[in-house]
Amino acid sequence: MSILDHVEFVVRDAEVSRRFYEQALAPLGFSRIISVGSDRTRSGGTRHGFGKEGYPRLWIHDNELPGTGTHIAFAVEDRSLVDAFHQAALNAGGSDNGEPGVRARYHEHYYAAYVLDPDGINVEVVCQRPV
Repeated sequence: MSILDHVEFVVRDAEVSRRFYEQALAPLGFSRIISVGSDRTRSGGTRHGFGKEGYPRLWIHDNELPGTGTHIAFAVEDRSLVDAFHQAALNAGGSDNGEPGVRARYHEHYYAAYVLDPDGINVEVVCQRPV
């Protein structure tokens, strides 16, 4: 079981970000699990939950002011998934914020890629296993 249950953050447009995350996270096995309409949320915005095995671990919603400096990292077991995420995220309209590679400043096995989503949120996928 993961210590991280779920993460949620505000985006400018829930539908634009939904399309981005559906494509960008597909290589990791994440998909949209649930959507909650604006009539059922506290902020009056739309919410989308993404995850694996029927449980949403990443939530996005709109109708509030997006924060700056938001960062989320997904852990994977294989470096090829880091590469696949990076390409899928760029194809989905994300901006490169660090192409796949070893980040030795963290440790010799920290293989990661970074992409900014449509709202500038820094999304990372990392594999920390030795080659």
